[in-house]
Amino acid sequence: MLDPLGRTVMVSGASRGIGLAIATLLLQKGYNVSAGARSVEALEKAFAGAPAGRFLAARYDAADRTSHEVWLKETLQRFGKLDALVNNAGTSNKFSIEEGEEADLDALWAVNVKGPLFLTRICLPHLKATGTGRVINVASLSGKRVRNDNIAYNMTKHALMALTHGTRRIGWDHGVRATAVCPSFVATDLTDGITKVSRDEMIDPKDFAEITALAIALPNTAAMAEMLVNCRLEDTL
Repeated sequence: MLDPLGRTVMVSGASRGIGLAIATLLLQKGYNVSAGARSVEALEKAFAGAPAGRFLAARYDAADRTSHEVWLKETLQRFGKLDALVNNAGTSNKFSIEEGEEADLDALWAVNVKGPLFLTRICLPHLKATGTGRVINVASLSGKRVRNDNIAYNMTKHALMALTHGTRRIGWDHGVRATAVCPSFVATDLTDGITKVSRDEMIDPKDFAEITALAIALPNTAAMAEMLVNCRLEDTL
């Protein structure tokens, strides 16, 4: 397993939910963490008491390409290199085949697909330089099958799976390993309105963070392209 000490990880959408759990765990394990979110104030509040020498709070807006560049620059200035990128920031809505405005569809593509794509693009040269770079895309089981009417969300998560495998292919010879971590229901604010599964039955964000940390720590010789994480028995996954 790769030693976390001295390794730097950028985590998007880190002010709450899955991203907060991942960034918190990585700090506990000894990584340098560069946390990105639309509100730097929210990050600083969420990570009050984080070790100053190993933590950076930065603005990241998936729809604002300038924020990508600034975040990466600030990360490199603070820590000197980049070892891993966790594309966690994501959103959902009720856009379906039969209902919804085009603006709702565009919003999901901007956050769930374009954000990870263009952030990966600018980070990739730095990840290649380390020889053990990692890209972790927080996808969904909705990127593996379609079981609800929210077609825009399903489409974007399928696209994120394609991005993961494309990143894996072009980064492989440079030691970059890309993994899509695909959860079902995780107990965060994104699933507050879900009734088909109780909160107690959902994946705990802290447990999901451990799985993500594993993907970051696995050596080049034991990489996993996809990690499917479920909280219930299903007929295919």
